[in-house]
Amino acid sequence: MKSFLSNVGKLIYRITGWTYEELPNYWVDKEVVIGFPHTSNMDTVRAFTYIKVIKVDTKVLIKSDWFFYPMSLLLNALGGIPVVRDKASGFVGNVVKEFEKRNEFSIAIVPEGTRKKTSKIKTGFWNIAKGANVPILCWYLDNKKRETKWVGYIQPSDDLVEDLFKIRDIYLKHGYLIPLGDISQYRKK
Repeated sequence: MKSFLSNVGKLIYRITGWTYEELPNYWVDKEVVIGFPHTSNMDTVRAFTYIKVIKVDTKVLIKSDWFFYPMSLLLNALGGIPVVRDKASGFVGNVVKEFEKRNEFSIAIVPEGTRKKTSKIKTGFWNIAKGANVPILCWYLDNKKRETKWVGYIQPSDDLVEDLFKIRDIYLKHGYLIPLGDISQYRKK
């Protein structure tokens, strides 16, 4: 079944005129994958399709509003995990526990958290990676060139702001400026 879905995914990329890279040499058994930019629902389709192409079991965090019947059947089957964004639900801690329970676990997150233009990214991805002691791998959807590619990774340090600058620099090398806004908003109070 994995080979069939992989071939379907390759066909979808070919039909839509997009290309992709194979897994990078820094892919490990456990990681948090972040993707920029998030401009349309097609970004999510490309992410799910890519996961099938490369035959890995990566989970994708998706706004819980999308988990309605019958869409929930498809999203669950593809590895979607609903996220309630308006409540403090202990979600980060629960995901960290999943990393601790498994020998292999990968989760993909869109830090912008919305398709709208935003001035601040969400940092749950960093908190998950830091808590689970796993790297953050950076995936880029280059809409101009119609390609998805791996652009780098970091191992979270003890300094969120320093790590955000490192991630910003990784993406900046490929022409994308992550919207960090006022950096003081990320400092612990």
